[in-house]
Amino acid sequence: MTLVIAFIGKNGAVMTGDLREITFEGEKPNREKLEKELYNGTIVTDNELANKAREFGIVITVTDCKNKISERDGVLIGEVSSIEDGVTKKRRLYTSAGNYAIAELRDSEITLTSHAKGSNLIVLGNDFTKQVANKCFKDNWTKKSTFQDAVKILILCMETAARKTASVSKQFFLIQTTSSVDVLKIVEKDRNS
Repeated sequence: MTLVIAFIGKNGAVMTGDLREITFEGEKPNREKLEKELYNGTIVTDNELANKAREFGIVITVTDCKNKISERDGVLIGEVSSIEDGVTKKRRLYTSAGNYAIAELRDSEITLTSHAKGSNLIVLGNDFTKQVANKCFKDNWTKKSTFQDAVKILILCMETAARKTASVSKQFFLIQTTSSVDVLKIVEKDRNS
């Protein structure tokens, strides 16, 4: 699981997502130790990650080419995934101006876990990246901030997270929409496809 951040405003939504995907191969206890250090912010650089993986006897594959965000019918969609005991767990965020929904995916089943209207900041990632992004946003957002300020702050959040943990790539994508489509329509389309 890496990092997807969305800001939902009444006149638009913006979403950003990193490109990092990491796979771990090796004995489960050592994999879990490495993942714990990576996802709690202890491992900061790619070199530290490679060295720790060797130390734990874990083979890792790191790629920075997985696009986690897209736009469909005016709705921005972000997805993060994690693998636990061979089972892939995915969380998907749907946003447009003024509303959002979060769903969990297991096999081909989609379960809606939350839906709301209004302005919000949503962060999908591990606990450490969520803390970094939330703090960065809180430190830079003011009552006078505009939607364009939100775009700039999301960029800053991604850059900050990439500097603080090897679980996030330095590259990221950013997309925006001014559409106010009801996101539940896209969730239903995904459920029925």
